[in-house]
Amino acid sequence: MEKLLAVVFSDEAKAYEGLRALDQLNGEGSITAYAAQVLQKDSSGKISSKQTEGSFPLQTAKGLWLGSLIGLLGGPVGMGIGAAVGSSAGALGDLNIAGLNADYVNEVSKALTPGKVAVVADVDEDWVTPVDTQMEALGGTVFRTARRQFEADERSRDLAELKSEIADLKAEQAQARADGKAKLQAKVDHLNTRLQKKLQEAKQRSEQIQSERNARVQALQKQAEKLQGDAKTRIETRIAKMREDYDKSSSRLKTLAA
Repeated sequence: MEKLLAVVFSDEAKAYEGLRALDQLNGEGSITAYAAQVLQKDSSGKISSKQTEGSFPLQTAKGLWLGSLIGLLGGPVGMGIGAAVGSSAGALGDLNIAGLNADYVNEVSKALTPGKVAVVADVDEDWVTPVDTQMEALGGTVFRTARRQFEADERSRDLAELKSEIADLKAEQAQARADGKAKLQAKVDHLNTRLQKKLQEAKQRSEQIQSERNARVQALQKQAEKLQGDAKTRIETRIAKMREDYDKSSSRLKTLAA
């Protein structure tokens, strides 16, 4: 199952030990770690990204999910989650679309007090014991959340609301006098522009999902090549499940954009 991990440590040295432990677990097939980042919060509450080591296959392109978490944790001091999402999640701009859980982000933010250091990672894991055992031995506190698959639902709801609003305006326009029709048409045109923008975003996101899936599957296949027995079987099962989930999500977004 795809999850976001955040492990909070008391100091930077322990955080790097935790990072190396994740890399080791990835190498032996206990988890698949796609990307990771070390973060430190200073006395003013500002979060900075530290140099990250390890053989994480998607490190240079952390993706929306991990990137959004880093952006939210590193937002302006005192900024609430709702305010931060708009700037941190980019054009998609929503926790559900970013695949994040607000309670999870808040928990990590509260635990990452000034002076502490965290390792955040985008992983696939079948059970929690390997990571928890390693991190707890290093004094780390582990937070995790599963990827939320609400994006297509969220986009579908937005599109349905826009289409309903447009239909209501057109119905009103049909009953309006000549001097009111032009004003109502301007509103319809404005909403149609927003609708087309959202349709284009759905199309682009469908393409992004396909690209992300391909990159993750390639990373899993390379990991499987180095393994044998049960460890190899676990990775192959992850590949099949990932293809199914991503194809389903991409198909729904394509339908919305059609």
